[in-house]
Amino acid sequence: MITSNQLNPGMIIQVGRKFFRVESAVKVTVTKGAPFMKTKLKEMTTGKAQEKNFKLDQTIKRVTLIEQTLEFLYLEGKDYLFLDVNNLEQFLVSPDVVGGCAHYLKEGVNLKASFYGDTIFAIELPQFLEIMVANTEEEEQQTPVTNAVKIAVLETGAKVEVPLFIEVGDIIKVDTSTGEYIQRV
Repeated sequence: MITSNQLNPGMIIQVGRKFFRVESAVKVTVTKGAPFMKTKLKEMTTGKAQEKNFKLDQTIKRVTLIEQTLEFLYLEGKDYLFLDVNNLEQFLVSPDVVGGCAHYLKEGVNLKASFYGDTIFAIELPQFLEIMVANTEEEEQQTPVTNAVKIAVLETGAKVEVPLFIEVGDIIKVDTSTGEYIQRV
């Protein structure tokens, strides 16, 4: 347990039954009334941000998450099946936790998962992944244009802007945090 005036960005706290990452925490003093801590919190399971105020010295449960390396196996129904590479235990993860990472998941991708007990609250992809181009849009321009791009659909279903020389079957490196093309592999 910590007090509200000990809150710092990056901490994980429990409010009710939900877990939040503290994005910012500022002490606010007002001329009339008691000072308080104004925080911006990001819910761990949904990623939704919200603001919450705490009284000074209010006790809050701090949570320590454990990070483990998981390997993506396949989609099972609506959930995603992962394998713990250390002890070969399998975990089903809901689409809410996977979120936007689903656009880059393919069989065999290793990623970091944040656990509290047996529950996964967040996953984090490697910054760069090598993914095959499954389809590209038809080029409508016949004249060469500097820095011209086209849309490529990757084997995972993600759409990425790529240079015109990229073809179906090429393996490209993608920045998973921005969704941008980096290079052909």
